[in-house]
Amino acid sequence: MNKIWLVTQREYLSRVLNKTFILTTLLTPLGILIFMVAVVFIMGTGSDKSKIINVYDPSDLLEKELKTRDNLTFQFSDDALEKQIDLYKDKKINGIIEVPPLKDSLASKYTYKYHSDEQLALDENMGIEGAISKKIRNYKLKKLNIDEKILKNLDTDVTAEPVTVLEDKKISSITTVVSSVLGGIVGYAMFFIILVYGMQVMRSVMEEKINRIVEVLISSLKPFELMMGKVIGVALVGLTQIGIWMILMPLIMILGTTLFGLNAEDMSQINTGNMPVEEMAMSSQDKIALIFIEIKAMNWWKILPLTLFYFLGGYFAYSALFAAIGSAVGEDINEAQSLTLPVMMPLMFSMYIGFSAVNAPDSSLAVWSSMIPLLSSIVMPVRLPFDPPWWQIGVSVVSLIIFSIFLVWIAARIYRVGILMYGKKASFKELAKWVFYKG
Repeated sequence: MNKIWLVTQREYLSRVLNKTFILTTLLTPLGILIFMVAVVFIMGTGSDKSKIINVYDPSDLLEKELKTRDNLTFQFSDDALEKQIDLYKDKKINGIIEVPPLKDSLASKYTYKYHSDEQLALDENMGIEGAISKKIRNYKLKKLNIDEKILKNLDTDVTAEPVTVLEDKKISSITTVVSSVLGGIVGYAMFFIILVYGMQVMRSVMEEKINRIVEVLISSLKPFELMMGKVIGVALVGLTQIGIWMILMPLIMILGTTLFGLNAEDMSQINTGNMPVEEMAMSSQDKIALIFIEIKAMNWWKILPLTLFYFLGGYFAYSALFAAIGSAVGEDINEAQSLTLPVMMPLMFSMYIGFSAVNAPDSSLAVWSSMIPLLSSIVMPVRLPFDPPWWQIGVSVVSLIIFSIFLVWIAARIYRVGILMYGKKASFKELAKWVFYKG
């Protein structure tokens, strides 16, 4: 055990004290914050070029009023269209909107003309179309003698209000959305973390085998001790990185809420009781605040420990197999790729099943996959925000523990032979022989 600890310590310190690890760990949360700011900035930024557009509306369909974006200035003109085109040619205006008369009050289609050699931006075009469509609607209501208030009362927004029956849970109409997004993020993160750190174990084993360093190490260590030291060492590196991110991410969340103009007091004042969300007349800031409240209301005492367990269970299962593959190959990278394909397949399947579980967490595929080892390490963390039954979690945990121990045993049997095997190309048939090899 002491020798395993020495190998673990070496693997851990050599990676944690690496500049790349330090920069990646510290800059990743900062990168997320910059990404959030950039998205908000990009989504809130349209065309910043001011444009003066004449509106030629001989039938007064728009009632001398048209409003869209701040960078567009509309000026109505009764001058002949040819005269306005001359203004455009003299670069005194940027374009001309020609609004033909509406001949049929029941027409379902209408086309206006925009005279210019420059295209409107997509958001500008959509804004103008929306504004004209609204004006035409009002014009039709007047022509057909329809009361707009009565017409509005015919439109009904229907929203489901969740009401629990057997359990006392706080569920709102956006709980499913928040759970889906959170589950998707966790599934993505689990897939990439397990893959990245598992591949690190394989590369470390391959480098030591190619450089013949392993021959020196094996003289004072058992192959199993060397393999487990590497697996545990890299696992601790992953836990260290995740732990640092868990500390930094709340700070990022605080900075994010500050950037969105939110604060804890405002968030706590939003009523999410029995009133349906659509009746709150919430602003965009209130909706963002409600999302943060939903995230805070999650059962993190259940989600975090179990997610950590599934990371460790999945990591030990896959990294042990990657270590076995690393010990079985030499300098031929193509050989390593062919052997890693069967290991990658269940990992890829679990990610795609996780996508399905986000939309249908209680489907038969999601439920059974979350209890099958090699799949459960990703699928079950996706389902955790949806609060699956404890018996499913129990079956999943026990099966993952048993299967992970079994895979570590198989990987150790392959590792002890493959780590000192040179010049012979490993095949799956050869690996199967190594498992039962006595020596």
